[in-house]
Amino acid sequence: MTVRTGMSDRGVRGLTLAVWGLTRAVLLLCVFKVFTVPGPDVTSDVSVIYQGWYQVLRAGSYPLDDVTWQYPPAAALAVLSPDLLPFLEYASAFFVLVLLCDALVLGLLLYAGSRPGTRDAGAWLWVVGVPLLGPTVYARYDLMVTAVAVAALLAGVRHPRVLGALAAFGTLLKVWPVLLLVGTARGRDTRRSWSAAAVTAAVLALAAAVVLPGAFAFLTFQRDRGLEIESLGALVFHVARQFGWEGRVELRYGSMEFAGPHVALVSTLALALSVLAFGWLLVWRLRARTFAVHTPADAAFTAVLLFTVTSRVISPQYMVWPLGVGAVCLVFRGSRMALPSVVVLVATAVTLLEFPLGFAHVVASDAEGVTLMAVRNGLLVAATLIAGRRLWRDTVPGARRGCAAPQLSRAARADTPASAP
Repeated sequence: MTVRTGMSDRGVRGLTLAVWGLTRAVLLLCVFKVFTVPGPDVTSDVSVIYQGWYQVLRAGSYPLDDVTWQYPPAAALAVLSPDLLPFLEYASAFFVLVLLCDALVLGLLLYAGSRPGTRDAGAWLWVVGVPLLGPTVYARYDLMVTAVAVAALLAGVRHPRVLGALAAFGTLLKVWPVLLLVGTARGRDTRRSWSAAAVTAAVLALAAAVVLPGAFAFLTFQRDRGLEIESLGALVFHVARQFGWEGRVELRYGSMEFAGPHVALVSTLALALSVLAFGWLLVWRLRARTFAVHTPADAAFTAVLLFTVTSRVISPQYMVWPLGVGAVCLVFRGSRMALPSVVVLVATAVTLLEFPLGFAHVVASDAEGVTLMAVRNGLLVAATLIAGRRLWRDTVPGARRGCAAPQLSRAARADTPASAP
């Protein structure tokens, strides 16, 4: 066992806070346009689109006539959140609130990392990873959702019902936090977390439907989306354009999508791949027997990667999802998600190169753009495969070569409350 002195702990925490403060100051300078990052203006989503939705929501309805509104009903809270800082104009208030959510995540990770059997690696992944996305990460509400997800996973260690309630709230913010429930331990933990999630989701959805009309219009807009140019499936057409494919890139549903021959087919295949991925998760859930304290985070990390990689849309801000969940994994010494988390970190850095810095090359499908997308998406696929293999080997009986049942390391045993009944 490694013994850390109080002085060394204070020194490490001080360095962590200093790096966080410096990098976040740079992000704020970018979104406030003191510094200008090459490429598209990433703040326009807040100052134009979000603020437009804000006006509609304040008038008493969801944006029923805007196909770019593709979010669950609780997303209205994120859009309306700048009202919490009425002394600032809309965009400025939004950026400050995202900064506060960023600080909240760091605080949660540092607090969790101070307990026995835990470490500060999760906090460092968060501190380093978030600025690698550039100003985009502060100009979307995805970091707010990630803060809810991090809080849910960390609270779920001792309070499964809190995990369920926060996962449900996150789901109504942006769908993907429902994946936080996939790795809960069989038996009482699953019953408590899943029932709390069901009740919370039902109450919040009913409240949203009663308060404002059009709470579920987003389902139609999501269904009609096409193949976004940064997705894994889009690589087919980036390459095909080099050989005379007659398709084009269009701005549709708020993102750049491919349109033309065979796009619908590839988009359908991407949906089928998503179904297969979640089929694998179901099989894993049925066969898994050993649930350590880190298993919910490991399973959620794997599920989020599967959801992201097989999606028809991989927008740059989506990278903050696996970063946040991966940071929770690294809090626990028993987790084996360090390697895929580092791969995600590298993929995040490449994402900044493709958006906003090299987005014109991606739209043009030139050599630089194709290379950037191939590397970024290839890294995400690699991280997904590594995470899935490690999750399976750690939890499914007989998965480890030469063993009749999974054997936990000393660190894993230390943070394992019980095996599944």
